[in-house]
Amino acid sequence: MPNLITLLRLCCLPVFLWLLFSVKDRGAAAWLLGGLGATDWVDGWVARRFNQQSDFGAIFDPSVDRGLFIVAVIAILIDQSMPIWFGGAILVREVLVASAMSIATAFGMTRFAVNKWGKRYTFLLMFAVPLILLGQADGAGSQWVSWLGWFFGIPALVMSYTTAFNYVPVIRANLRSGRVSRSG
Repeated sequence: MPNLITLLRLCCLPVFLWLLFSVKDRGAAAWLLGGLGATDWVDGWVARRFNQQSDFGAIFDPSVDRGLFIVAVIAILIDQSMPIWFGGAILVREVLVASAMSIATAFGMTRFAVNKWGKRYTFLLMFAVPLILLGQADGAGSQWVSWLGWFFGIPALVMSYTTAFNYVPVIRANLRSGRVSRSG
């Protein structure tokens, strides 16, 4: 069931892109993206609550989350609803961390859970990005919505880079412990 929920969230990505580019409804696209961000915890909760955790789900869910987020940010940049510096900073961080984790795992790193700051910045960005997009939609209060997006977005971006730098010693330690456990 948790993997089905994750798959359903992934299937909403084409709908988001269709709303943004074909229908040209930034508001609807932003609401869908916000809903996807808000329900990010559902699959994990279901897995824990009903003891349906799996190795596949432990890789599938974060991969889908990261993919959804990266594609959404790229789409919003193409739509010119977000400044290039902000979207670029998000994408650079996500690609660097994902690459570092993939390479370290390939070299034997023991996987580790995201820390609480990683969860916090993700939560903030998953609200900031849709709010920034919604702020670009024509509607009453769009200026306030945009301001709220930046209120969440700037601290989230700082937290994301701080978390990335804090992962470096953890990756090193888990790479060493993974190598030791494989050789012993």
